Amino acid sequence: MVIVFLAGGLFSAQKAEAAGIAGASASLVDELSKPDLRIKQLELALKYYKSPLADYSADFVQMADKYGIDWRLLPAISGVESTFGKHYIAGTFNAYGWGGGTIRFESWKDSIEKVSKALSEKYYGRGLDTPYKIAPVYCPPSKVWAGNVTFFMEKMEGFNGKDDLSAQLVLD
Repeated sequence: MVIVFLAGGLFSAQKAEAAGIAGASASLVDELSKPDLRIKQLELALKYYKSPLADYSADFVQMADKYGIDWRLLPAISGVESTFGKHYIAGTFNAYGWGGGTIRFESWKDSIEKVSKALSEKYYGRGLDTPYKIAPVYCPPSKVWAGNVTFFMEKMEGFNGKDDLSAQLVLD
């Protein structure tokens, strides 16, 4: 059963059709069946860097949506902190430098969910919703972290598999 959200509340597709709003439900079904472009963009970017996180692109986007954070933030942090998951403490599944990189997670999916949730609660929840606002708490005293995270976020937005994401990366 397809669920339709309209101004009047929650409807099943059958109830929406009976109420004379079948066109609205049909267009919603069309929208829901479209692939999420963000997942493909992220997957292309992570594959470009031969990242072990490429297979988890959908998880990054789903957890970002679930916790209300920018879908590009956590993957971009992994780019800065561990070259997209290629350089981290073995067995930690911590590509984000979380807790100095020493906090251990059960799996990549586990780390993506827990860090997304923590970013939502501990940063976004306090109004720290951009890399420049997050940086003083996440990784003091770096003066380049926020710029690098922002750089990767912007590149992920329109990645087409041909861009060189590292072209303007600033090193500490």
